[in-house]
Amino acid sequence: MNKKIYLILIVLIFITGCVLNEVKIDSYAVEEGDINVYFCPDDNCSSILVDFVDSGSVDCAFYDLELDEVIEALNRSNVRLVMDHSNYIEFNFSRKNKESTWGLMHNKFCVKSDKVITGSFNPTYNGNYKNNNNLIVIQSKLLADNYKREFEEMWNGKFGGGDKVGTPVVDIGFKIENYFCPEDDCALEIVNELNNAKESIYFMTFSFTHDNIANALVLAHNNSVEVKGIFEKSGVSKYSKHDFLEFQGINYTFDSNKGKMHHKVFIIDEKIVITGSMNPSGSGDERNDENILIIHSEEIASLFLNEFEKIYK
Repeated sequence: MNKKIYLILIVLIFITGCVLNEVKIDSYAVEEGDINVYFCPDDNCSSILVDFVDSGSVDCAFYDLELDEVIEALNRSNVRLVMDHSNYIEFNFSRKNKESTWGLMHNKFCVKSDKVITGSFNPTYNGNYKNNNNLIVIQSKLLADNYKREFEEMWNGKFGGGDKVGTPVVDIGFKIENYFCPEDDCALEIVNELNNAKESIYFMTFSFTHDNIANALVLAHNNSVEVKGIFEKSGVSKYSKHDFLEFQGINYTFDSNKGKMHHKVFIIDEKIVITGSMNPSGSGDERNDENILIIHSEEIASLFLNEFEKIYK
């Protein structure tokens, strides 16, 4: 292909992505709601999760689960649980495992009729007491409906894909976008947000191997956007993007936590946060069952920015 035509196509794809992103944000549902954000291990994420599940009916999807207090709370509730194929612990409540070894059931969420708890937190000893994680509790029937539909798909054996999210953008006083991987093209949604950055992008990643997300950071850096990040050491492999980003002049550091820096977070212009269960990787985007939130709130962004600065230092 002629080089000039190739460059024109790249520019058109970029512009189209930006236009689609603007159309998506302009179309949303509105309801009253609330949000609370917690950071492990400073906050006791286990107790927050116990309070969430400790009464009534609840559906949960956990990649991993070992904390006794959480298991006891689930036993006290009317619960259904979906887990990954790699976890064979026996429980006294209704539970189904993803049977295929193609991809992971990597979600970490519980959902009630009008409330969701999600983030990067696995309810394990290390997840609660050692690793850097985030846990988000959202009061929203519309978002809860999204998560309930996703849970039902997995409960009925449909992993690694499904119907697109029913209500992708909800306004509860500020806009929250909600997507499930792989069916909602999570990486594309992340890239669209990164492409709209004007001033800064800060990231905290456990595992970062995704080409297009890395390229979006480089494009932002070359457009005078401040880009800096934190990599978890144990998540670095020959496929990791830290060397590529360093070669392009992007500032990053490795986490010094003796546990793990388990966040999967991008903070854009100090007013937008992307978080959830998905690592910016090919598997996270294309194979695993995952969920992400894109939160348009300066107040929430400031909380994540404080967490970033604490870990970065």
